[in-house]
Amino acid sequence: MLTIATGNKAVADAVKDAVPAVVAAYPITPQTEIVEQIANYVASGQLASKYIPVESEHSAMAACIGASATGVRAFTATSSHGLVYMCEMLHWAVGARLPIVMANANRALGPGWNIWAEHTDSLSMRDTGWLQVYVGSVQEAYDATLMAFRIAEHADVLLPVMVNLDGFALTHITQSLETVDPGDFIPPMKLPHAIDTGRPAGYGTLTAPGDYYRFRWDIERSMRNAASVIEATQDEFGKRFGRTYGMTEEYRCADAEVVVVAMGTLGKEVEIAVDILRGQGVKAGSMRLRWFRPFPDLDLAGKEVVVIDRDYSFGFGGIVAHAIASKYDVPIFSVIAGLGGQEVTYDDIAGFVRDRRPGDEYWFGVDA
Repeated sequence: MLTIATGNKAVADAVKDAVPAVVAAYPITPQTEIVEQIANYVASGQLASKYIPVESEHSAMAACIGASATGVRAFTATSSHGLVYMCEMLHWAVGARLPIVMANANRALGPGWNIWAEHTDSLSMRDTGWLQVYVGSVQEAYDATLMAFRIAEHADVLLPVMVNLDGFALTHITQSLETVDPGDFIPPMKLPHAIDTGRPAGYGTLTAPGDYYRFRWDIERSMRNAASVIEATQDEFGKRFGRTYGMTEEYRCADAEVVVVAMGTLGKEVEIAVDILRGQGVKAGSMRLRWFRPFPDLDLAGKEVVVIDRDYSFGFGGIVAHAIASKYDVPIFSVIAGLGGQEVTYDDIAGFVRDRRPGDEYWFGVDA
């Protein structure tokens, strides 16, 4: 069905179509509309889920963990301080191998208090073991959320998935949305280690040094498996519903001499900048990272790279730029831009490319 929706509404619609058994909810700007819309679907009978309003984000994830451990599908949504409040339970969900799906409305962390887009909240959780996908449109928010359930619950993965969408820049923007009838695209969830009251067992017990590392390796092995599961899921989604996705979204990269890498809505803005630069004789291309965990293989050989980070690791640098630098021997110009919702236009991005200084770090708007 073709309609008009916000990014928040798109996520809620995907959750309705995926039919989780449990939704645990706590409001936080700019995510609140997701759980409000899901609550409306539950109240109206359009979604047969147990809706659990809790007293905190920590409890929201704890409720999802409890539900998922019994072998049922679970979902929640959060943002910013709500996400970092969940931190302990994010690690717990991974260690327990629970395929929970969560939407995170990317928002800056305070103080100073700020409710606009930034990726530092989710990227500060990059080492928890959650799979992370960053979307750039309302349609992609819906599609990625649907696929997240299938990916998380795959027998070769069984890891939680975080769907990230930029606060206000995407959560509240209105675009066209085509929903689908997923049919059997998302199979019934089968958790091999689900709690069974007929076969009592201990969970979360002390693990000695002789075994602990084996559990860590099992998480990493599943993260590596996730790459092929993601690709197969996206291929199947394209065959069934006509919309195709990759680990990255590339635009005019084939003959590009300089490639701009970004995530989320800024990644879509880059495409317009690329057209402007092409018109000025600059062979530029755009590579929007969709998946950050697992980190994708990038074709950057022989190219200069401009990385726009809507995040920062203090005392270290742009997180995406350093992730690329650690894996690829390419000249990188690191741009820190868009923090806290700072406006970054396609003309600004074109300027980053024209004025690039490989090996340097540049803070947009700061004279230093």
